[in-house]
Amino acid sequence: MSGVCAGVGKSSWPELLGAKGEAAAAIISANNPTLRVQIIEEGMVVTQEFRCNRVRVWVNKFGIVTLVPRLG
Repeated sequence: MSGVCAGVGKSSWPELLGAKGEAAAAIISANNPTLRVQIIEEGMVVTQEFRCNRVRVWVNKFGIVTLVPRLG
């Protein structure tokens, strides 16, 4: 995705897999304050459009990150 979102910086955070969702969102926001970080619980319906300024942090019912957060 680096070509699509050139200049945004980091595009994924694999090191946050298994972390607490709130902590992961805070780390991503600190890394790049221009991003809109959303915590989404598994099973929730979301829009499918790709956005270079958005990161979705997918968490389970315990608030643990279950998918690698990435731009989109």
